[in-house]
Amino acid sequence: MIKAIFFDLDDTLLWDHKSVKEAFVATCKEAERKYGVDPEELEEAVRRAATKLYASYETYSFTKMIGINPFEGLWGNFHDDGDENFQKMKALVPTYRKDAWTQGLSALGIEDADFGAQLAERFLLERKKAPFVYEDTFSVLDKLKGQYKLLLLTNGSPDLQNTKLAITPEIAPYFDEIVISGAFGRGKPDPTIFEHALQLMEVSKDEAIMVGDNLMTDILGASRIGMKSVWINRHDKERNGVEPDYEIRHLEELFLVLETVE
Repeated sequence: MIKAIFFDLDDTLLWDHKSVKEAFVATCKEAERKYGVDPEELEEAVRRAATKLYASYETYSFTKMIGINPFEGLWGNFHDDGDENFQKMKALVPTYRKDAWTQGLSALGIEDADFGAQLAERFLLERKKAPFVYEDTFSVLDKLKGQYKLLLLTNGSPDLQNTKLAITPEIAPYFDEIVISGAFGRGKPDPTIFEHALQLMEVSKDEAIMVGDNLMTDILGASRIGMKSVWINRHDKERNGVEPDYEIRHLEELFLVLETVE
């Protein structure tokens, strides 16, 4: 019998991809107004530059293990205690942001480092003011609260993930526990973070189920400890060999799954 439900945060409850996209759109339009560039071409160029830069830093293996992507680095500040890599990231990101935008402009033939720095700051502000939540998130959590123990299991920097929760303050109160990989020390799909979550909720692996959008973190991690999983595939992604126990397109379908499991 299922007693606890673990939820991923980004692109499961929060529509993080859309938030990032809208921040890019607003920021790149600023460059279109000044230089007449195609905003979509600039976005692609900045994404490429950011991804390449991010992978070049000594913190890269740590960020992969914790689950912090290049675009989170474009707006996160990483005021985190604990692992020294957070201190390194805190020192790196101001230059990283500026360089990503400056190199993106340069790829389109525009050499203006000062404007690159302005765009870097603009993106950060735009991302903070554009949180998107899926339309079914709150209605489903309303129905689950009080019926099941609820735990939020999210990869990322505690500072950044807590910022996301602060700008969508309705989410956190639904959860009995919130586990952030950067605070724990390892990220999904590492089995130890799932075992830690089970201990916090005082349930066995057979009494809990993981709901998330990422096959390689949420679903793989749950399967590694023999815990049931629900892949929420809102955007029609293809499978990659990792098999969830259940697949749904909308969060409301979770209730049918819970009836089946029990």
